Amino acid sequence: MKPAFNVRQQSEVYIGSAAEILPELLPQGRVVVVSDATIDRLYHPLLAKYDSVLIGTGESIKTLQTVETLYRRFIELGVDRSTFVLGIGGGIVTDVAGFAASTYMRGLPFGFISTTLLGQVDASVGGKNGVNVDGYKNMAGTFTQPQFVVCDPSLLRSLPDREFRAGLAEVVKAAIIADADLFGRIEQTSFETLRTDTDLLSDVISAAIRVKADIVEYDEKESGERRKLNLGHTLAHAIEKSSNRMNHGEAVAVGTALIAGAAVKLGVLKEEERQRIAEVLSRLGFDLTPPVEIKRLLKEVGKDKKNEDGMLRIVLPVGIGDCEVRKMAPAEFAALFA
Repeated sequence: MKPAFNVRQQSEVYIGSAAEILPELLPQGRVVVVSDATIDRLYHPLLAKYDSVLIGTGESIKTLQTVETLYRRFIELGVDRSTFVLGIGGGIVTDVAGFAASTYMRGLPFGFISTTLLGQVDASVGGKNGVNVDGYKNMAGTFTQPQFVVCDPSLLRSLPDREFRAGLAEVVKAAIIADADLFGRIEQTSFETLRTDTDLLSDVISAAIRVKADIVEYDEKESGERRKLNLGHTLAHAIEKSSNRMNHGEAVAVGTALIAGAAVKLGVLKEEERQRIAEVLSRLGFDLTPPVEIKRLLKEVGKDKKNEDGMLRIVLPVGIGDCEVRKMAPAEFAALFA
């Protein structure tokens, strides 16, 4: 069995049946599962033979307090450096499980089964693990690669439409960054087709992962090229901090549409390409109206963790399938939305 991708020769990514793939990947020794109550209920037969630690659900539990709770449970269970940690769930579970595993006893081996579309195409792949601090996204974290990630498209059938749609925002983001063909395929299909056509969905997941894997291969720790994966996220994180009305994918869709408009103002993106971006996101079901005033969002942008020396690092689409990273003073960035 060969992985679909091998990220930096450290992390194997598989696309297929988790029930068939997982037994060949897990080590012979002890395994402890980190998941949540929903995952435990849905996939209990897959997890029953392992010690399991459950965390809560929702962005509000992605905190250092949750990680500390995991540490205590690891101690109670006698977890040691030979224990393998298996995170099973969406992006919140894999972020928290990866952070806890990579810091407990200075690092345990770990892997993921990603059960959401957003997790499969983005959160679980690439070695970023982290938690929020006072609502600010991923302020504490590590760059540590999971030994493997299993992306099983069949697991996405249990997702509510809203959660499935959230993952499509990250697919569109990947297409804008580096895959014009993927963007064209999404333009020619519908939300309903993506929801029901497993073969098409597998191809889309693979294409989106390839964009991320190729970028991480050259820049694991976000010193340059990997910054492009933050397309739409500077404003998206501000939206998430300022409002509880949108989930991550919905906020990314709004942030992507807004930054495309800014790119047109800067003269680096054609208006017709901005329209294509907005039309694809709208047709997939996203409301592209910011949930709070732009002025409020801009106040939060200044606190983004990707800022350096008082300058923002803004990812701008310069075409469908291409983007650039530009240093920008906060006042210059704000002027684009005046």
